[in-house]
Amino acid sequence: MTGARGKSGGRSDADRPAVLLTGAGGFIGSAVLAALRALPGIGEVRALTRSSAPAGTVPVAADLADPATLRGAAGGADVLVHLASLVGGPEEECAAVNVHGTRALLAEAGRAGVGRIVHLSTSAVYGAGPHRGVGVDEVAPAPVSVASRTRLTGERAALDAGAVVLRAPLVLGAGDRWVVPCLADLLRRAPARWDGGGALLSLVAVGDLARLIADLALAPDRAAVPSGVYHAGHPEPASLTGLLATLAEHGVLPPVPGADWPWERCAAALRRTPGVFGERQLELMARHHWYRSEEIWRLAGTDPGPGPLHRLADAAPWYRAHLSGQSAA
Repeated sequence: MTGARGKSGGRSDADRPAVLLTGAGGFIGSAVLAALRALPGIGEVRALTRSSAPAGTVPVAADLADPATLRGAAGGADVLVHLASLVGGPEEECAAVNVHGTRALLAEAGRAGVGRIVHLSTSAVYGAGPHRGVGVDEVAPAPVSVASRTRLTGERAALDAGAVVLRAPLVLGAGDRWVVPCLADLLRRAPARWDGGGALLSLVAVGDLARLIADLALAPDRAAVPSGVYHAGHPEPASLTGLLATLAEHGVLPPVPGADWPWERCAAALRRTPGVFGERQLELMARHHWYRSEEIWRLAGTDPGPGPLHRLADAAPWYRAHLSGQSAA
C-alpha cells in the first residue's frame, strides 16, 4: 500500500498501516475497533469524529454532514474503513451524510493515496422480499426507505473509488438497539407465530462481522478481494423460529405463543396496538431475507464462526438489561 504517510516519508514501518475509521463509537464501529486492535502489525487507528474519539485512537475532527470539514481528513491514512451512516431522519439529512459526505470523504481518500477502502452498506437496499438464497447479482436493489436509498447511492460512489462494499444483514450482539428490540415490540403487539414462522434470515454476530472487516482492511494481498459488492451475513441462514426460540432460551424474550397468525392478522394487530415498529419491520423479520454470503468469508480467509444464534448466550445479559430498561421507561 502506498498511503500519504509512505509517500511523504513519515511512516517508518510500511508493514504497519494507518487506518482511518468512521463510526468508531457506534455499535458496529466499536466492535471493528476492537478487532483492528487485536490484529498484529496494525499502525495507528484514526477516528473521524465530531467530538471525542474512542480511547486508543487518534481523533480526526470532521463531520460527514459538512463536507468542507473533511478536507485533509484522510492524509496519512493507508486504509479507510467507512462504517458511519445516518439511518433515520429526513431525506436531506440522510443524503448529507450517506451521499454527499461519503463522496467527499472518498474524494479525500483518493487525494491522499489511500490504498484500500472498506465500505459498509446494508442488505436493506434490496427492499421488500421475499428473497431466498439470493446472490449479489440475482436481484435488483429496490430500497423503500430514505436511509436505504441514500446508502445505495453511497455504495456507487464507493465502488467508483475502488472499495470493497459489504451489504450487512441483521446484526446481533451487545449494543444492538434495533433487531432484538424490534422483535420484542412486534411480539408484544402480535403475540403469535408470524405467518408460520418459517422465514429464513441472513444474520451476523457483530463480533464476527467486525473480524471480517478488520481482516479485509489489513489483508496483505489487496488483489485477493477485488472491489465490488459482497453480502456480509453468516454463510448459514437462520430461521425466524430458531432465532426467537434461542432468545427465549436465554431469557431475552418470552416463548412464542403456539398460535399461528396469517400475515394479514399480524399486520392488523400492529395497526391496532401502538408501538415503535411497523409492518415494514414485520416484513423484514417474517418473510425470507436470505442473501448468500459465503464468498466474502472465503476471499478474506476469515472463519465466520459457529453462527449468530450460538453467539447470543454472550449477548443475552446485555439484551435483558436493555429491554428491561426500555420496559421500565
